[in-house]
Amino acid sequence: MSNADGVAADQLRAFIERVERLEEEKKVLSDDIKDVYAEAKGNGFDVKIMRKIVSLRKRKPHEREEEESILDLYLHALGMAEPVS
Repeated sequence: MSNADGVAADQLRAFIERVERLEEEKKVLSDDIKDVYAEAKGNGFDVKIMRKIVSLRKRKPHEREEEESILDLYLHALGMAEPVS
């Protein structure tokens, strides 16, 4: 890497350019996702809930169950949950 004019500099430049291209692709995809949410909102869907569903679907079932169990425990501890009948 000590040779700024050698292969290391070319390799570094290639890495930087790849990252820049990927960042641009990421921005385009992010804009596309925003457009989809905007379209869904325009059709009457709750975007906040949709984002939550997307987040939940990324997790494994046992991870979701564990999170829901802890949330339920905390809600009960704070008196925010309905009593079990």
